[in-house]
Amino acid sequence: MAESKRDYYEVLGVSKDADDAAIKKAYRALAKKYHPDMNPGDAEAEKKFKEASEAYAVLSDAEKRRQYDQFGHAAFEGGAGGAGGFGGFDFNGADFSDIFGDIFGDLFGGGARRGGRASNGPMKGANIRKSIRITFEEAVFGCKKELDVILKDPCTSCHGTGAKPGTSPETCPKCGGKGQVVYTSQSFFGTVQNVQTCPNCGGSGKIIKAKCSSCSGTGYTSSRKKIEVTIPAGIDNGQSVRIREKGEPGINGGPRGDLLVEVNVSRHPIFQRQDMHIFSTVPITFAQAALGGDVKIQTVDGAVIYSVKPGTKTDTKVRLKGKGVPSLRNSQVRGDHYVTLVIQTPEKLSAEAKEALRKFDELTGNSLHQNDSTSEKSEKKEKRKGFMNKVKEVFEE
Repeated sequence: MAESKRDYYEVLGVSKDADDAAIKKAYRALAKKYHPDMNPGDAEAEKKFKEASEAYAVLSDAEKRRQYDQFGHAAFEGGAGGAGGFGGFDFNGADFSDIFGDIFGDLFGGGARRGGRASNGPMKGANIRKSIRITFEEAVFGCKKELDVILKDPCTSCHGTGAKPGTSPETCPKCGGKGQVVYTSQSFFGTVQNVQTCPNCGGSGKIIKAKCSSCSGTGYTSSRKKIEVTIPAGIDNGQSVRIREKGEPGINGGPRGDLLVEVNVSRHPIFQRQDMHIFSTVPITFAQAALGGDVKIQTVDGAVIYSVKPGTKTDTKVRLKGKGVPSLRNSQVRGDHYVTLVIQTPEKLSAEAKEALRKFDELTGNSLHQNDSTSEKSEKKEKRKGFMNKVKEVFEE
């Protein structure tokens, strides 16, 4: 009866001014939650699913929604909407295929698969992942490394069939060699077909009755192999090198997977890297900073001589062009090496060195003796002030 029905907007949980997208989104969530295939044997879930579907069939259709907004449930009573469906409502014209396609993947009402491929067709093998550690310099200039990998190869006894020599795999009787089985069920909207991998053959489409003793029916044997990995110049920490077709064997004639080698670069005691540039810090003496002179700077290409300009301040940055990391795309293109010059203060000085520094201060107008005299005068003044305060305290008593 009409009076026993809930308001369609209330059923979907949307406002009366909700647009089509909001209505569709609300119904999709309810359909996924209460669909009978998701809740087998749950009568209450089936009831809520039918209720939401009826509401969506009306509110998703512009003309039916207009009639419902004007007359309510009465618009579809007494044959106005036709017979059949839930509570006398007619679902003809309602389009649910896109929603159920989103919820269940491929198959609603007919079982047509969208862009699918038979599970027993040729498929590429799985990739194998390994890691390798290299030095900072090896990452900059590239290198070759040898890697131990356990690889599968077709069994030499059965030639990859998995069957005992002299026998052959047979077509799976359950799926007829397709590798998939179709399960059909009846739902509120008609026939629903669901395609699954055949449990009998695991999707291969073949059954091996007599297994090969060498490979136990797998068709493959494993062995340890050494593979040479070429690390390109300029590779950075965390990047990977792909070696084609050195992974797991393909399925049903498909190509092998790839070997992915992740590169871990060790830290360098002097250099730091950022993209294609290298950074380091070089100490210089006070005399070199003041007078200028040549300093030796270590780079990835070896030591270079750099001429420090007179009057250089600490934390001055200099650029050594083309002494950085090569580009992965073009090894002829390199980044730069940036060096920070830091003036070192000597911690231990001989008597002669101290005297020389005092003489230097006198010549530059910053005499240490002048500072000492000022300090002595200040100390005497403080002592005199302290004595007078004590005298004053005696007379005040």
